[in-house]
Amino acid sequence: MGEILIETKDLGISFGGHKAVNKVSIKLEKDKLTTILGPNGAGKTTLFNLISGLLEPTEGQVFFKGTEITSLSPLQRIKMGMGRSFQLTNVFGALTVFENVRLSLQSKAEIGYKIFTDHRRFSELNEKTERILEEVLLFERKDFLASELSHGEQRKLELGMVMALEPEILLLDEPTAGMAIEEVPVMIEIMKNIQKSGTTIILIEHKIDMVKSLSDKLIIIVNGKFLTEGDPETVSKDPEVLKAYLGGGVLDELAAEG
Repeated sequence: MGEILIETKDLGISFGGHKAVNKVSIKLEKDKLTTILGPNGAGKTTLFNLISGLLEPTEGQVFFKGTEITSLSPLQRIKMGMGRSFQLTNVFGALTVFENVRLSLQSKAEIGYKIFTDHRRFSELNEKTERILEEVLLFERKDFLASELSHGEQRKLELGMVMALEPEILLLDEPTAGMAIEEVPVMIEIMKNIQKSGTTIILIEHKIDMVKSLSDKLIIIVNGKFLTEGDPETVSKDPEVLKAYLGGGVLDELAAEG
């Protein structure tokens, strides 16, 4: 096993009497694209929220590169090198595409509005912004308001905003959710390029083509509990996994296609 970027030990959270995540222990490796799969309500997004600090666990621990971060805030985790996108698009509709990404760069550099009187730094951030927009295939749309973009373009913009923070590991919660079918291959290509650039990606995703074309490892979560993990080919044929999906889930289809 390679370098472990994120590790959870017996991680869990309860809401009332319901254990949404129940003693989950996983290891997320550097340079390995891992997809977390599970039926609706399995606890995948809640697990992401615990890892990224949006929720405080009721039990267990979270580690980043060997350092415990269980009690750290989301901002502290971002500064350590953790990035996160959400199921719902989170962009500033009243700002241009260019301004959205540059704002993230300003945040990374801890620069406020005084940037407008610092022309040298302004120029540097502009150049970085343009490079990021080229990476997420939005350079030609840089002067559009974010609210004028299609849903798929907004998802790409959000990804650019997160990448502006230069994360070492990127947690993506269904990055193609709501996208038109023809837009999905473009997002897949963007993520492949991000992975090649050295940023480790962890996905929550349901789309079969993305799982098969991107993932080095699958982790299966069912009813808030860890079920199994392994390469997509092996996991998709695991009888316990197929049983968990009751004949109608993602992994049945994956196994059939394999």
